Amino acid sequence: MTYDISMTQAAPSQDAYIPRNAIDHMNPFFHKSHAHTHTHTHSHKDFLQTPIPRRPSVQIDASVRPSAPSPADSTISTASTAVSYTTPPATPPLAQTPTKSIADAVAWCTARARIPTPDGSEYFLHIYENIKDKKEHLAFVFGDAIRSQSLDRVQWNETELDRVKRGAYTGRLRNTVSDNEQAALDANTPSAYSTGVTDQQQALTSAPLVRIHSECFTGEIGHSARCDCGEQLDEAIRLMKEAGSGVVVYLRQEGRGIGLGEKIKAYNLQDLGYDTVMANLMLNHGADERTYEVAQAILEDLGLNEIRLLTNNPDKIEQVEKDSEIKVVERVPMMPKSWEAIVQGTEAEFVVREGAVQDKVVKGKELDKYLKVKVERMRHMISIPSAMA
Repeated sequence: MTYDISMTQAAPSQDAYIPRNAIDHMNPFFHKSHAHTHTHTHSHKDFLQTPIPRRPSVQIDASVRPSAPSPADSTISTASTAVSYTTPPATPPLAQTPTKSIADAVAWCTARARIPTPDGSEYFLHIYENIKDKKEHLAFVFGDAIRSQSLDRVQWNETELDRVKRGAYTGRLRNTVSDNEQAALDANTPSAYSTGVTDQQQALTSAPLVRIHSECFTGEIGHSARCDCGEQLDEAIRLMKEAGSGVVVYLRQEGRGIGLGEKIKAYNLQDLGYDTVMANLMLNHGADERTYEVAQAILEDLGLNEIRLLTNNPDKIEQVEKDSEIKVVERVPMMPKSWEAIVQGTEAEFVVREGAVQDKVVKGKELDKYLKVKVERMRHMISIPSAMA
């Protein structure tokens, strides 16, 4: 039996070991660069003449030889794969070559999950990361026809389970870890989902409803009557459930972009009589510091080039269409419910509903002042009821 010389060669002598700092001193480029930045208290020549500590030599038993290959192994190729996988064989990687990088994207979807709602409907919540800030922005996606291209893209060395965990599947997941009786029933049920990659999305019959909504803790969670943000979010979700499709792009831009802490300071100034615009200016902020590049990127990732935008704000329309292929084919107004009741003459029947979700309706003098400032100072396209003018 003959062996490759690399298998029997003795280990390199430990006498050849040289510390890293000695190698630096031997480098001819080291002297020039080192001399300009450091003042030496030792001689390079003396350093190299100093005995270098040596590690104890290791004795190798030359009598040990690798075992001879068995006949069964003789037919197996000895070429090793360049990629090593740690995933179970039952879930092989879906790709062995890197896919397109997301480095050029402004925002990309990292995960999604199905969210059931109290009325029996559901939507898919998408989580987006981006290059503009360190926040996770969201997209509430209603209907199966709208899909994230970045989420569906195959990632390096991922398995089918990896794709399921990210939410990169079509259809609905079925329970595979329930009790034995239910598991037996599910085992006979064809899989209701697929992790396969498709370049084609289901065709939308018309431009979907879209609401670009900025986070408002006080209006959505805190039961505040200073604004109608919670009411607008709830109405947008209601309309999309009714239509069977749509997207709420939820941007983490609290207080028109100034943050919750500064927004609370602005509330104190509003209690002194200043309106929302002046309060922001007195805090050295702009009247509206929100940006919409991330919203543009999310809509593009979802393949939405034509949208019906739920908004009263002309600036939002301009910013969404700016430098993008997105076209707002229709503006769908969002009339405050309390003002709508005044116009329709049903104010006496108007019922205020508080809560974080579902049928939230607000009313109050502070809300009316807030809405009038939007119309008079921020170009919002809603009509002030004549009874209030």
